[in-house]
Amino acid sequence: MVSAIPTALLFIVLVIAYQFLVQGPLSATLRERRARTEGAMEAAHKAIALAEARAAEYNEKLRQARAEVYKAREQRVKQWNAERDAALESARKAAGARVRQARVEIENEAAAAQQTIEASAAQLAAQVVQAVLPVAVGGSR
Repeated sequence: MVSAIPTALLFIVLVIAYQFLVQGPLSATLRERRARTEGAMEAAHKAIALAEARAAEYNEKLRQARAEVYKAREQRVKQWNAERDAALESARKAAGARVRQARVEIENEAAAAQQTIEASAAQLAAQVVQAVLPVAVGGSR
């Protein structure tokens, strides 16, 4: 057993040297690697969350812009309809005025024609009487 003591001591020295020379730096490297990996994953999750927040913000701005465009379009349509209605109303009024003027002219022409007919009716009656009576009464024709 005494001869095994130097081997045991050498084994213990090798284990201690392994701990200091290999295991310690390897463990430190693995811890650093794990920290970097976890940090990168956390940074990636933060970047994803930030990108999702920006996408939601952009979508909201896009929705608002679309709403403004639709609102402006609706206002233009209302304005165009109002202008069209005003133009139609003025055309109706102008057409109504022309119709009233034409009626007045027709009524005036009808009155003038009736006066002409009444004036010529007495003359025509006299001509008819002269045409019919001389043959019946005098027989001279």
